[in-house]
Amino acid sequence: MTEDEKAPVNAEPRPAAPLDHANQLRGTAFKALLRRRKTWLWILGIALPALALFSLAGAWFIGVPVAAFVVLFGILVAFWIADRRAEDAFYDSYCETHGLTRVEGQELGMWTPLLRKGDERDTKEIFRGELAPGITGEIALWTYTEVSHDSKGNRQETSYPFTLVHVVLPTTVEHLPELRVQNKAGFKFLEGLEDKFRAKHERVTLESEAMRDRYEIFVLKGQDPVWVRRLFSPSFIVWLVEKPPKRFAFELEDGHFVAYVPKHRDDVAGLELVTTFGTQIAARLLEEVAQTSPRADRETAQ
Repeated sequence: MTEDEKAPVNAEPRPAAPLDHANQLRGTAFKALLRRRKTWLWILGIALPALALFSLAGAWFIGVPVAAFVVLFGILVAFWIADRRAEDAFYDSYCETHGLTRVEGQELGMWTPLLRKGDERDTKEIFRGELAPGITGEIALWTYTEVSHDSKGNRQETSYPFTLVHVVLPTTVEHLPELRVQNKAGFKFLEGLEDKFRAKHERVTLESEAMRDRYEIFVLKGQDPVWVRRLFSPSFIVWLVEKPPKRFAFELEDGHFVAYVPKHRDDVAGLELVTTFGTQIAARLLEEVAQTSPRADRETAQ
């Protein structure tokens, strides 16, 4: 018996070095599964009896394609198992190399507008810990699903996956209860009409044309405009326009800050990209809070 056959069936690939993406070990794991005797015992243990039964009934010409289908299906199942194991190995490697804890079996709360979207919501992965110096939070692979039914009552689903960073910033509540910085969705000439139907929020219009072309910004009606203007300093505006990836957006509500991009990022570069920009914006919010705190005001008066 080979060493590979001695290995437990549920053994996962063990990387010798940090992994770069979720598919890196998939081929290795798939080959290992196909080399195991137990894999073929399961597959052939179903395919051969099916072939024998059809042959005994005089329908071997049906049994052959059925057995072939069972073998093909078994190989596809092995590939799916290998894919999941490689994915798990990558997530464990990412958390280990970035000082994070992989949290399983938890769902994100409906803290912000994004997290309340959809008829159904699912949190695939959460990585929790210090995301940047002084900023503790979590990275999540999260999806919301819109459910509809056709004229015959058949269920139809449309899913929207996101990779997001969540950080709790309680000190922002006093200064900025709600903030939405989202991707530009409509035409400028319709903005005035759209804003008339907003009951609680108002649009923030900054002097930067490039900023207005890329983002739409909303705060609660009655929000201190001076504080918002200080937050969106000229240097911060330039950074927001030039640095974050396309379709990057963020929002803040009752101290819950969420920065996000579409799709689940399953590679180191993608996860680090979202984390870097998310935490830098969180740091900018904390910086402005610190500058306008009662202590800062007292020091300025002195």
